[in-house]
Parts: sequence; C-alpha cells; structure tokens
Amino acid sequence: MFTHLKNIETAFQQNKKIVALVILTSAFISVAAIYFSFVAYQKADGRVYVLANGKVLEAVAADRRENIPVEARDHIKMFHYDFFTLDPDEKVIEANISKALYLADGSARNQYNDLKEKSYYNNLISGNISQQISVDSITLNLNSYPYYFKCFATEKLIRSTSTINKLLVTQGYLRNVSRSDNNPHGFLIERWETIANRDTILP
Repeated sequence: MFTHLKNIETAFQQNKKIVALVILTSAFISVAAIYFSFVAYQKADGRVYVLANGKVLEAVAADRRENIPVEARDHIKMFHYDFFTLDPDEKVIEANISKALYLADGSARNQYNDLKEKSYYNNLISGNISQQISVDSITLNLNSYPYYFKCFATEKLIRSTSTINKLLVTQGYLRNVSRSDNNPHGFLIERWETIANRDTILP
C-alpha cells in the first residue's frame, strides 16, 4: 500500500518537473521568437523597396539630415531648370514656369511677372528662340537656417542662325516645407534674385 502511494507521489513529482520544463521551454522559445522578430523588423525597417520599370530596387532609409545637401542642390537645380528651360511655345512656357513656381515663394513669381511685362516670353515665341540652362555649381551654407545658396549656371539662347551663351548667377534661401507631388524635396526657395545674367564666350 505504502509502496503504491510512494510510486504515485514519485510519478506526480516527475509530472510536475515535466510540466515545469515544458513551460520554461515554451517561455524560452516565445522570448527568443519575439527577440528575433524584433531584430528582423529593425533590419527591414531600415530598407525601402522601390518599383521602377518593373524591377524592385532596394533603397536604404536614412535620416533626412544626412541627405539635406543632396536634396537641397537637386531642388535648386530643378527650380532653375523649370524656370529657365523654355521653347517658343506659350503652353510649354506656362507649364515649365508653373512647375518652377511650386518650388519658390513670391520672389520667383515677381521675376516671372517682371519678365512677362517686358515681353520677354513673347519675344522668345516671335523669334522662335529656345532657351536652355545648365547648372554648373551650387554653393550651399547649411550652418544657418534658412539655408543660403548661390547658383552658377550657363544659359543658352538658341536661334536658327546663332547661339548666345550667358553666365547666370542667382542667390536665395531655402526653408523646409511639407513634401508633395509638386515639391518632392520639401524645400521652398525664398528671397530669390538674379545677381548676374550676361553674355559670355564659351570654348
């Protein structure tokens, strides 16, 4: 009788140990699964996948502060390209200027209105003149906000008989705004002005 009870007690103790071992093992597996899932999430969170021309490209996400110089220069370049790349077609001029004005404040619109009043765009159309711009360099001061910039570019006025090259120098300031389809870099050019726009001889 006592032997039978002792065997039951021993079996009960063994069952308790087995249950405790199963619980500890399950807890360990759960903690390990949570940990490795978190690590995998962190790795995946730092990556962005972009679909371009039917191909999936991987891009690494980074703090915007690391990309400010690149994005700021591209914003300035895009603005100047849209503002100064013109063809003798009223719709092309309006479309390009419209895109440029999303990237700058009223100072750009004032320059546009000034050129319009001087019949600059009408002269391009009547003379069948195309205007192209190539940005040579951009200096950018990120030590103070809003960020000051100076843009050096070459402007070409192309006629059927000749091409005139001009040195174009502008300056202004950049401030942060919300990103949008019309302003993908999230900057706005302020106090923009033309410092120089004179004929030059290129080799």
